[in-house]
Amino acid sequence: MKPFDGNGDFHPVVNDHGVRRTAVRGAGVTIFASGVSFAVQMGATVVLARLLTPNDFGVVTMVTTFSLLLSSFGLNGFTEVILQREGITKFLVSNLFWINIGAGAVLTLAFAALGPVIALFYHDPLVTHVVEGMSLTVLAASASVIHLALMNRAMRFAAVSANGIVARVVCVLVSIALALAGWGYWALVAGQIALQLSTSVGAWLMCRWIPGRPRRVPGTGACVKFAVNVYSRFSFNYFSGNTDNLLVGWRYGAAALGLYKKAFDLFFIPVCQLLSPMSAVAITTLSRFNRDRAQYQRYFLSGLSVLALVGMGVGADFTLIGGDLIRLILGPNWGEAGRIFAFFGPGIGVMLLYNTHGWIHLSIGRPDRWFRWSVIEFLCTAGLFLLLLPWGPRGIASAWTISFFVLMLPSFWYAGKPIGFKVAPVLEVVWKFFVASVVAGCAVAWFRHVAAPFGAMPGALGALVRLVSISLVFFALYTAMVVALHRGIGPLRQAARLATDLLPRRTAAPSGSAPPQAATNPV
Repeated sequence: MKPFDGNGDFHPVVNDHGVRRTAVRGAGVTIFASGVSFAVQMGATVVLARLLTPNDFGVVTMVTTFSLLLSSFGLNGFTEVILQREGITKFLVSNLFWINIGAGAVLTLAFAALGPVIALFYHDPLVTHVVEGMSLTVLAASASVIHLALMNRAMRFAAVSANGIVARVVCVLVSIALALAGWGYWALVAGQIALQLSTSVGAWLMCRWIPGRPRRVPGTGACVKFAVNVYSRFSFNYFSGNTDNLLVGWRYGAAALGLYKKAFDLFFIPVCQLLSPMSAVAITTLSRFNRDRAQYQRYFLSGLSVLALVGMGVGADFTLIGGDLIRLILGPNWGEAGRIFAFFGPGIGVMLLYNTHGWIHLSIGRPDRWFRWSVIEFLCTAGLFLLLLPWGPRGIASAWTISFFVLMLPSFWYAGKPIGFKVAPVLEVVWKFFVASVVAGCAVAWFRHVAAPFGAMPGALGALVRLVSISLVFFALYTAMVVALHRGIGPLRQAARLATDLLPRRTAAPSGSAPPQAATNPV
């Protein structure tokens, strides 16, 4: 792809008439690529968990908690500038490239120099050298930001997704090969470096543009200011979501953090996989109903009903089978991660519902209120972390679950206040699914306790038998309770319709939009 014409102006690869069709196909490709990346990541987890120890994962997580924030400097900032600016030239983009590379180099050196300080914070001397190695990912990541942003602006979503999958596969292969060779935690560090290098090489190969020398170009300062504002908001949200890693690593060490992180990933990643494609559809549609409040509320509550149906069921089931699921995925050495996950499980459904308050903020054009609420969310969650920290990783997991229960209804009240959206309809939609999950979950838990020989079956085979049988019994009871409380199969029919609407051929993404940028910790 050559993004600029002979005059140096960005030229659209897709004409106005083809934007909708390209966006729809891009949405489908993005959802598919997300699923493939998740499958690759889970496959790597299954293998690496048997080759490495919780301490190996923990010491790397201590460092990636910081490095992922720094490597996202341009990804969350300059990407939005390039996507949203009405007109852009190769001279302006060249300036942004060199500014981003310069910032990446400075952050790389600063991060490497802070290795002893971070090691002192965690009371772990191994962290110093891991920081030095992981600092390379910051510079490598900065090399791909502008090229990927240009491809997204040109709506080359398939190419960007393919590049991401290839880079993830390279990361996994490097990590597994070095783990087999006995490199320990360095296998994970090398994998992360390979991930960023592969991403950058692929971006440069697919986007045939070489930056020119820096020069005075109008708008450069405004672009940098915009990027810094976006990154500042991202940084706040990032720290809000990673305070738990900092506290567990600081108080209980690398091994405890490794166990906690794997339990958290099982709790958080599947939820993101479900919520992300729904968000694209929901925000787009809700934005069109801003003038029709009744229709707006009906559509929102319809989506909320489906999420409650799925989330409450999955959350209760994972609470019951989490220990066996982690044993199958990670192996027998990760039993404590399964016990930690039992405290995450009850919050899965509520977390799904809670995160939809962002749909309201964005669809009515009030991201400023969303940011203010994120401050309240951080203060509440961090306070619970500090309160329950003495109970270890299980206490931190409980803090997450409690925070979602505490914040859910106030978040809907605050988000809906500008448009008169009330909390009562939300309760009316949600409570039946919650009751159904609690009743079915308690019934299965009681049966499992009574059938002691069944629960005592040893090994991976026993874990698989329990996982499958408990899930089948639970979902049969849960479905029956949902039908009984709703006096019909309406919620099931509604979920089936929405699943059809989410197919790529039926969804539409905003023209010129790109997949959202997010920093995730893959180790």
